[in-house]
Amino acid sequence: MSDHSKESGLWADELNELDQRTALAHKMGGIEKVARQHEFKKLTIRERVARISDPNSFAEIGALAGVGEYDKDGELTDFTPSNFIFGTAAIDNRPVVLSGDDFTVRGGSADASIAGKRAMAESLALELKLPHVRLVDGMGGGGSVKTIETAGRTYIPQVRGWETVVGHLGVAPSVSLALGSVAGIGAARVTTSHYSVIVRESAQMMIAGPALVDWASLGDVSKEELGHADIHTKNGSIDDAVDSEEEAFARARKFLSYLPGCVEELPPILDTGDDKDRVDPALDSMIPKDPRKVYRMHPIIESIVDVDSFFEIGQNWGKSIITGLARLDGVPVAIFAENPRIYGGAWTADACRKLIRLLDLASTFHLPVVHLEDCPGFLIGKRSEHEGTIRIGSQALAALGQLSTPFCCVVIRKAFGVAGAANNKPGATSMRMSWPSGDWGSLPIEGGIEVAYKAELAEAANPEAHLAAIKERLNKLRSPYRSAEFFEIEDIIRPRETRTHLCRWAQLARRSLRPGHFAHSYRP
Repeated sequence: MSDHSKESGLWADELNELDQRTALAHKMGGIEKVARQHEFKKLTIRERVARISDPNSFAEIGALAGVGEYDKDGELTDFTPSNFIFGTAAIDNRPVVLSGDDFTVRGGSADASIAGKRAMAESLALELKLPHVRLVDGMGGGGSVKTIETAGRTYIPQVRGWETVVGHLGVAPSVSLALGSVAGIGAARVTTSHYSVIVRESAQMMIAGPALVDWASLGDVSKEELGHADIHTKNGSIDDAVDSEEEAFARARKFLSYLPGCVEELPPILDTGDDKDRVDPALDSMIPKDPRKVYRMHPIIESIVDVDSFFEIGQNWGKSIITGLARLDGVPVAIFAENPRIYGGAWTADACRKLIRLLDLASTFHLPVVHLEDCPGFLIGKRSEHEGTIRIGSQALAALGQLSTPFCCVVIRKAFGVAGAANNKPGATSMRMSWPSGDWGSLPIEGGIEVAYKAELAEAANPEAHLAAIKERLNKLRSPYRSAEFFEIEDIIRPRETRTHLCRWAQLARRSLRPGHFAHSYRP
């Protein structure tokens, strides 16, 4: 907002009017509406812009758009600003487009002439190839019932400019933060992004609000029952939930720090000060000898990557696969690993959907991919069949095959079945290595030994002792060193030295990266 004293000179009246209109725009919905926003523990849109962007970097576009009120002499008496603001800004000294809803003005609905501003914000991000950060709080562009009377007509639904929103996904990073009650097209804007965050207790997301649900005879429900953070971070509609707006801003900044400004650049390398040859002796004893016993995968990831660099995405859904971003010797990478504490690490339909999102992100923004594998295969059973796990799993393997960046796998323990084949990028030469605990095959011997040797066991004098002897014999043959002899696994490494191997690979992978568009684009 300008800080000019009363102007004088040839254009004094016009310049003073500019200051007046700017001041009215910065009042937003007025003192009472701003106070109500704070009562609900929410920041105003202008406070949000100031908190997420670098100091004094926001250059607003269209601040004077809105609805003016005039006296009989045509003089401006009051002004209601548009409830959508946008402009260019900097986040960590990198340019972005920043936009957001002003819930203090008519609850974020379309009554205040915001369509043109939103369309320009999306188009500007696409044409300038800039990241777009959306601060969503309200319907995000949809009209209210009152719009019918004020417009004198109703309208047939269409989503003008949606091709711009989708097209931007293949050009530059987009982040959407759900910061209030988000419904309709506002909810679609949250989900159509590379990364989304919701604030737990002050925000909800839903297709339609309680009144419309009740009208459709679908029950008397609250906003929280429809759209609480726990609902949409468990079904994958939103990536992550946080407890405050400040945390949401911090996660948006960190997410962007791993990515280039657009697909025509490479991700930035950051000196983390972490020794690439750092070893962790604890890794040598991390994996239990008993294949039925579980362990924690997160400490392994955090030990291997640069210190404090692991940024998990989607931790509350598809939990049998852990996905996120990290750095290896400063090089940004995408990383995924099975979680043996959830279904033994078996791939579920939701876990595969989450993995597809990560692989598409990596392909779009030139991130090498690391897989720390402990995969017993696809989750089996009635529920898995009903969820169509094999179809979604096949899509995940297709996304891996379409991956446009180098891929490296470290087999931590299991690699079984079709899903276990994700130790290699189909159609490519992938770097692979295994810990001595590596164990692989078309299926675990424990699951098929009694069928394969049924006749032999039936004839044995002591079936239990005979079965134990067969297991001992087969266990010697399933040693990863036997596979290494035949060059079916390229290297067996000491777990403590995993970081060294991966950092060396990351630097080589970085050399092979080339800016440009991903052939398959990003699938929202």
